[in-house]
Amino acid sequence: MTYQPRQRTWTLAAVLGLIAITSAQADGGRPMPLNVPPAYRQECAACHTAYPPGMLPARSWQRVMGGLDKHYGTDASLDAASVQQLNAWLQAYAGTYKRVREEPPQDRITRSAWFERKHRKIDPSVWKLASVKSTANCAACHTGADRGDFDDDDLKFPEGLDARLRRPWND
Repeated sequence: MTYQPRQRTWTLAAVLGLIAITSAQADGGRPMPLNVPPAYRQECAACHTAYPPGMLPARSWQRVMGGLDKHYGTDASLDAASVQQLNAWLQAYAGTYKRVREEPPQDRITRSAWFERKHRKIDPSVWKLASVKSTANCAACHTGADRGDFDDDDLKFPEGLDARLRRPWND
């Protein structure tokens, strides 16, 4: 069978796509699964980024869901059926790859070693900007955070960021 130029182009595109997907997964890139329960976006995203479940290991999600009555200083209690549904979904899609196997302090994504490494050049004052408010507000800088896309190529400067603090984004 001989390949025509158009077939070669499609074959090359397919191979490059598979390589990109494989390398993203090897690097820990886990987008938001397609089957997100509506309660996850409704309840969790009401206060912070609805993090992709692959950002924490299963044991961390188990503790988070078991302590919703004191969820980082807030009562985020849900009915038992919602807790069971969300916990099952989080467990099914929890992180298992290298950078997520380690349970972060207090089960906080923003305290994980990989999060701190990726954000080490960010001046502490940036987290206090009115447009950012905290490390949990990923969408302040990551334009695809709501889809679980935290690609460094799609960053935006948070509103109110002084020009001298923009340097880490340019490195």
